[in-house]
Amino acid sequence: MLVLAGLALMAGFVALGVWQFERRAWKLDLIERVEARVDAAPVAAPGPTIWPRVDRQGYEYLKVDATGRFLHDRETLVQAVTDYGAGYWLLTPLATDRGFTLLVNRGFVPQDRSAPVTRPEEAVTVTGLLRLTEPGGGFLRSNDPRADRWYSRDVQAIAGARGLGNVAPYFIDAVASGSDDFPKGGLTQVRFRNQHLQYALTWFALAILTAVGLYLLVRYERGRR
Repeated sequence: MLVLAGLALMAGFVALGVWQFERRAWKLDLIERVEARVDAAPVAAPGPTIWPRVDRQGYEYLKVDATGRFLHDRETLVQAVTDYGAGYWLLTPLATDRGFTLLVNRGFVPQDRSAPVTRPEEAVTVTGLLRLTEPGGGFLRSNDPRADRWYSRDVQAIAGARGLGNVAPYFIDAVASGSDDFPKGGLTQVRFRNQHLQYALTWFALAILTAVGLYLLVRYERGRR
């Protein structure tokens, strides 16, 4: 009975190791695709006909651009901590010249630079990385639209709170503007944990230890007989 249990356990460890190798291949492919997107020339931000197909695999971190006017009176401050200290991500709706609205994360602003009066009013072309919505809130903190407290860039909730219609289901992280002024764009963290090889080797090591244990158990039982 112990031998059968050990064999089942060893098979499970091997299966987990193989699965981690498959995950590693998937993660390396993802990293390669994302790096290609980040370094590529921008394309037009996906419009309404494409929105149903916008997903993590095909579109996240795609470099896009859009032209329109910022609706500064409907901007949203999302709490953030960066290398510049504590402050906010400044999310401003952009009424595009293509008839839809999208949220633009214009970058980081410190608490003393969060007043809307500091924003320009002219038409702009925004270039940035497409990001998927972050529903719910942050770690152990939920967004509170009624109190206007935001801990994540939740596109649907922000659009509802600001009375925006025909809003893209994603937002754009604006690239760095080249200016020393705020908001500071270009702070997107494009990082992926890739410890699958370590995990795979751990599972295979456990399978080997289980096999050694089974060998010693069988040897012991035979010696007793």
